[in-house]
Amino acid sequence: MLKIVRGESSGGEVVLRLDGQVIGPWVEELDRACEPVLAAGSRLDLDLASVSFLSREGVRLLCKLRDQRVRLLHCSAFVAEQLKSLEGIRA
Repeated sequence: MLKIVRGESSGGEVVLRLDGQVIGPWVEELDRACEPVLAAGSRLDLDLASVSFLSREGVRLLCKLRDQRVRLLHCSAFVAEQLKSLEGIRA
């Protein structure tokens, strides 16, 4: 399960706070939550402090979002390693 809570930072950026695991149907749900923010041209930050696991598809989505200038904030060491592992495969 993944909980997505939308907020705004003091600088006006949209912040999506994620809680849970980015797996299965939640990958697509996260993509759908990000899409309108990016389409509107707003700055988007993802707060990953409470994310405990990413599936391979979740890692791909987060890498794609990062390539679209979405900032990934507060990653745990485990999630950061998951993201780094796919970068090695993509390179």
